[in-house]
Amino acid sequence: MSWISNVVRPKIRNLLAKREVPQNLWIKCPETGEMVFHRDLEANQFVIPGSGYHMRMTARQRFEHFFDDGTWETIPTPDVPADPLRFRDERRYTDRLKDARAKTGLTDAMLVGAGTVQSVPVVSAVQDFDFMGGSLGMAAGEAVITGLMTAKERRRPFVLFAASGGARMQEGVLALMQLPRTTIAVEAFREERLPYIVVLTNPTTGGVTASYAMLGDIHIAEPGALIGFAGPRVIEQTIREKLPEGFQRAEYLREHGMVDMVVHRHQLRDTIAQLCLLLGAAVPESHHEPEPEAEPETEADEGPAVVEAEAG
Repeated sequence: MSWISNVVRPKIRNLLAKREVPQNLWIKCPETGEMVFHRDLEANQFVIPGSGYHMRMTARQRFEHFFDDGTWETIPTPDVPADPLRFRDERRYTDRLKDARAKTGLTDAMLVGAGTVQSVPVVSAVQDFDFMGGSLGMAAGEAVITGLMTAKERRRPFVLFAASGGARMQEGVLALMQLPRTTIAVEAFREERLPYIVVLTNPTTGGVTASYAMLGDIHIAEPGALIGFAGPRVIEQTIREKLPEGFQRAEYLREHGMVDMVVHRHQLRDTIAQLCLLLGAAVPESHHEPEPEAEPETEADEGPAVVEAEAG
């Protein structure tokens, strides 16, 4: 019986047991329902090959694809009170923060880093929508200000990737205070005449749209990104009218002058590097074209002068 119990039964149990498949092994396109292997999607910068739909990226994934060689210097941001209002709804705010930090590996919704893009030095900040919807709180506001001040000190362009559902309700008026604070920081940065480029990703709404996300020198949007203050459903219920097709989407906003350009994710690096140089970013030495060497004088060039001298 020991042979049956120890050998036969475990083998039968293993055959009948269901193999666990990772939930994120295949990704479904929200538009067409196309199933894409996760590794293929990651290699394609999280753009669905068939439909061209731009999936969301985490802050670290964004930096890995944005900076040269996927390397960057993480800029530390100031600490802020964890729960200044002692807010609680269905759960305590501190518990929500703990879960978000465990899920994303970030201390808050904003990650700030410095590196090079096509050899152009820049400072960049990314909002991670996976961290409580990329909501704007005190920590995110401090991160934006720190990124702007770091870019100012290092005389580098500042590139911001916005993705947010708005101000963080658990911080109340303290979150809303970040709108004027970041606006002042942008104005101080603009006085240095350094490029400030904003990339609007899906979605960018609420207080973020009402502050630093709409104060850039150039506004770039990813294809199909939802951009606005209030959502389209709220607007329809308020004005009691049907909104135009594609309202608040990147392509619609470009046609109506709210966005400067809509750029595919695969062209973002080249576009941002060119814009930084065009707007006056410091050109690295490797970008300077060598001056052409002077051509040595030849006997043929000296010939006429010699003849004239002899004739004289």
